[in-house]
Amino acid sequence: MLDPASLYSYEGERPSLVEPPLVIALSGFIDAGNAVRQTVDHLLQTCRNEVVASFDVDQLHDYRARRPTMTFGGQDWVEYEPPRLQVHRVSDEDGSSLLLLSGPEPDVQWERFSAAVWRLVDELGVGLVTVLSAAPTAVPHTRPGGVTASATRPELLEGFRTWDLEAQVPGHASALVHLRGGQAGRDVVSVLAHVPHYLAGSDYPDAAAVLVRTLSGMTGVAVPVQSLQEAASVTRVEVDRQVAESPEAAAVVTALEEQYDASGDEGRGTGAASAFLPTADELGEEFERFLAKHEEDPGPE
Repeated sequence: MLDPASLYSYEGERPSLVEPPLVIALSGFIDAGNAVRQTVDHLLQTCRNEVVASFDVDQLHDYRARRPTMTFGGQDWVEYEPPRLQVHRVSDEDGSSLLLLSGPEPDVQWERFSAAVWRLVDELGVGLVTVLSAAPTAVPHTRPGGVTASATRPELLEGFRTWDLEAQVPGHASALVHLRGGQAGRDVVSVLAHVPHYLAGSDYPDAAAVLVRTLSGMTGVAVPVQSLQEAASVTRVEVDRQVAESPEAAAVVTALEEQYDASGDEGRGTGAASAFLPTADELGEEFERFLAKHEEDPGPE
């Protein structure tokens, strides 16, 4: 393995913090409803922040698989938006801080990236590491959103619901960081937000609001969430309108509501989690047509 320390560099002086929490929020593979990306954007837009360290993205990014945006100004190229993988210090009005590692999930060198993250953790004196993700689940948009969690120690899961299942799934870099941390005796909690499966392909701010509230509770950093809640209300109204136009779609949502209510855990625990992905019967052909229509005419953001 190439030296993990050469994969990142600090921006100025290394900050002196006392066991700051580190939040890992990588966009890409497991980000249903763009909930993780929206959470990152919200944190950086509503809180004071500064870049602490930057990763050498050229070492980690597959540009042909995920091409950055370039702007052509009519006669020549005028702008390039490079991918950035950075650690920000995010602070609330009272001065409480967390560290936020965000950016595109690395396409290559996962083991080296994981080793680099844990080296940074040691150098910055990080306490708890929290990994964020979001997945499509069989929950309705008409009920409160929730999260489930996994952790390297059972004690870290107090207050969280967990998945009562075993499964083999495609790997992702954040999960490898979690795994390697657990193998080394580190404290890591992975928090996964639930997104209605029929809305997983578009922005779902309700899930981002749930992640922000969860982070505030875990880290003690007070992050305002009102703008996300307002965006969630707008999305809810638009989805309600489109569901009302299709009796078949309304029937599916009603069935999901009944399943959610019967689980007895507000959709956060093993009852709702057991239906991790919808079946073809649950969706139905008419509901698929409804979703296709929604993609063609998404309505106001």
